[in-house]
Amino acid sequence: MDGVHDLGGIQGFGPVNPDKDERPFKATWEGRMWGINKGISGVPGWSIDWFRHVRELIEPVDYLTRPYFDQWAQTYGAMLVDSGVVTIEELATGISARPALERRPPMQASAVAAAARSIKDFSRAANAAPRFLAGDIVTTRSMGAAGHTRMPRYVRGRRGRVHACHGAFLVADESAFGREIAEPLYTVGFLATDLWPETGARNDRVFVDLWERYLE
Repeated sequence: MDGVHDLGGIQGFGPVNPDKDERPFKATWEGRMWGINKGISGVPGWSIDWFRHVRELIEPVDYLTRPYFDQWAQTYGAMLVDSGVVTIEELATGISARPALERRPPMQASAVAAAARSIKDFSRAANAAPRFLAGDIVTTRSMGAAGHTRMPRYVRGRRGRVHACHGAFLVADESAFGREIAEPLYTVGFLATDLWPETGARNDRVFVDLWERYLE
């Protein structure tokens, strides 16, 4: 959706300051939140696209001031309440007011690490041949998005060249709402000067993975 999370190319937020601290977690609770993310089984209808859509619903000031992994905790809390798994009171107190839906032993740390290393194939069978081939010139659709989308605003309505076609994958825009629709997924290259003419970066290119419905 079009919201504060889609900041690519927007001016007024100051320079990007790289974090010199390369540790993945700056505090113990951040690593714990990442482990919860890997260990949580979710409920029917959950997907990474649904997670992203819910996270994008965070109020703008809260989104910009809340630490990254704290956003994860807030998002999972909202998803659990929305799915009827827990109540707000249970989240606030950390005490369950009803029997657990399913009793299983907690995932061990070693299993979390193994889950992080696992590789899954998310490709789907294609219903039709891709419309575009590597080398084709395409223009991205100039479209708004009321729900989740993987096409950032800074490439909308811009001209690019297809770099590769990766086969068919579930469209994130549909998957966020439980609809499994697969389309060809492409990597499209854009000249940086076509996206941000003021930069003068004539030799730079930006590559974005985009579904076929985004392209003309």
